[in-house]
Amino acid sequence: MSSLTASFTAPTRPHFPAGAAACLPSPASSSRRGRISLRFPSSPPTTTIRRASRIMCMAEPYLIVKLESAEKTWKELSAKLADPDVVSNPTEYQKMAQSAAELDVVVSTYRRFKDCEKQLEEAKALAKEDGIDEDMAAMIAYEVQTLTSELKGFEEELKVLLLPSDPLDSRNILLEVRAGTGGEEAGLWVGDLVRMYQRYCERNSWKYSRVSYSEVCTHDFSNKQCFLVFSPSSIAVDYLRYSGKAEKGGFKAYVMEIKGTRVYSKLKYESGVHRVQRVPQTETQGRVHTSTATVAIMPEAEEIDVVIDPKDIELTTARSGGAGGQNVNKVETAIDLLHKPTGIRIFCTEERSQLRNKNRAFQLLRAKLYEMKVREQQEKTRNQRKLQIGTGARAEKIRTYNYKDSRVSDHRLKLNFELNSFLDGDIETAVQSCVTMEQKEMLEELAESAIVA
Repeated sequence: MSSLTASFTAPTRPHFPAGAAACLPSPASSSRRGRISLRFPSSPPTTTIRRASRIMCMAEPYLIVKLESAEKTWKELSAKLADPDVVSNPTEYQKMAQSAAELDVVVSTYRRFKDCEKQLEEAKALAKEDGIDEDMAAMIAYEVQTLTSELKGFEEELKVLLLPSDPLDSRNILLEVRAGTGGEEAGLWVGDLVRMYQRYCERNSWKYSRVSYSEVCTHDFSNKQCFLVFSPSSIAVDYLRYSGKAEKGGFKAYVMEIKGTRVYSKLKYESGVHRVQRVPQTETQGRVHTSTATVAIMPEAEEIDVVIDPKDIELTTARSGGAGGQNVNKVETAIDLLHKPTGIRIFCTEERSQLRNKNRAFQLLRAKLYEMKVREQQEKTRNQRKLQIGTGARAEKIRTYNYKDSRVSDHRLKLNFELNSFLDGDIETAVQSCVTMEQKEMLEELAESAIVA
């Protein structure tokens, strides 16, 4: 949010009457830089300033109640941080210091809000005084207008600051893209989406790594030798024949781990169904096909978040095959993991050792189970419509990528974006628009709960 502090600039230089020098802005008496302090000369008795006996609160009542509670909590935490018993306990001290730091911005903004509100009431009281000339009345009117606008800005800022934060926002994620309807073209579309998210990670200086994948291959390569080549710069699979001709392949599913600053807070809005309309590479008659892929964003779960009963796990090993020498071809390094209660099955061959593949498989299983747990909790606390707007439920079609019109349509936001730049990872505008929409929904929810209370 841009700075809400406005400095006084008169549209024209007013003509001050004799003896009005004392009415000029006084830097020493100004409470903030750029704010004028209106004072009348002491000689005319009729121009004595009367302070407002009662400062009327201009914010909504429910907002003031929450702000007063936040300020009280902040004062209590500040007092406890000076307690020797708390200081001697590093864990408790760190926890309280973090809680106090989270409230610092709220309290400081609230105090600026109250200061601005007080100045506005004083300016309004001053405007009602007798004996004020036209020039001074214009200055006061301008000050009232500026303070009113500034106060409104503070109120909107405080509403956003009071919104409950998602405790998962700071976590890393596992991103899964899975082919939907469309056959081989859906597999190719999975590859394009993965590349888009990789570009977005690079723009945010996040690190990503492949966890698992299953490729799509519908071509008949019988009696012909071919190789699977995975390039770090492109996730598409090229089936290279000795003739030199390459056929594009795709993925049934692709899972990658993304690590960085507040990854989940941005990518959680990408969960859902992504539809593409284009002439696929597999089409020989130039017809437009519609294919889909589903994206799941799973916050990384710790072992303490999800408890997995060993009796619920069916684990088998197999040989990985492919590049890697005799180790992967002769040693059973691949892990095939089945979680019986949910039916979740994970086949991991990414690492070259059985132990690493096992750890990877359990990491992915914990993330999937944690996602299910979080989704259940959200459904209990929020209705289905707001859940879909806030997090993009997987059953919802959230975007359509139209190649013919070079357009990306976000159905939640009802906004369009340029296709080429979007697929190159420039999705920040769409992400921030989703953040704004969720904040709006939460503000409406907050107001409704206050009315009911």
